[in-house]
Amino acid sequence: MWLNSLYGRTSETGLPSEIKDAEEFVRVAERATECRVKRLKDIVKLKLRTQRQLYTFRADPDKAAELIKQIKCEIVEA
Repeated sequence: MWLNSLYGRTSETGLPSEIKDAEEFVRVAERATECRVKRLKDIVKLKLRTQRQLYTFRADPDKAAELIKQIKCEIVEA
């Protein structure tokens, strides 16, 4: 735990944070360096990498396509 505060990490567990709201996802995407897109059978996982944290968002393919158009950071298909 003290190592996390030493290196400036806000998450004590070091795990990704899941975002539930699409508007919040777009706000976080403004400060992200890249967005990884992982397409599964019936769901798309969008993963935003910021300087300190990894954020995830799960959406159906249509909603994910709309969000990808709004994001200005680099898009990486995984």
